[in-house]
Amino acid sequence: MAKHINTGKLGEEIAAQHLRELGFEILETNWRYRRLEVDIIAKEGNTLVFVEVKTRSYDFFGKPEEFVSPAKERRLAEAASAYMLQAGHDWAIRFDVVSILKEKNGQFKVVLIRDAFFPGL
Repeated sequence: MAKHINTGKLGEEIAAQHLRELGFEILETNWRYRRLEVDIIAKEGNTLVFVEVKTRSYDFFGKPEEFVSPAKERRLAEAASAYMLQAGHDWAIRFDVVSILKEKNGQFKVVLIRDAFFPGL
């Protein structure tokens, strides 16, 4: 398996654990709808949260969260709409990003960015 795929999978596991520690309930991981995927779908209180995880081994080209493009935001919003229809959703939603950067000492710096973007704006 390619190194970037391994890094991404590890990042998603770290992100899910971090969210659990913050009190989130993880509902789905790697949820797919057609060609779309949401890394993590969780609940925080009464809010349904769609989470994009970005993991990088270095930040030479920018912070991990800077790699969530407008096109990615649109795809996440489309997948979120499909999930909400499937789940019969009728409560508040939010789009978060978990940024994970591997530090020189081998540890991971994990940052949760709540309300990272607002689809359609």
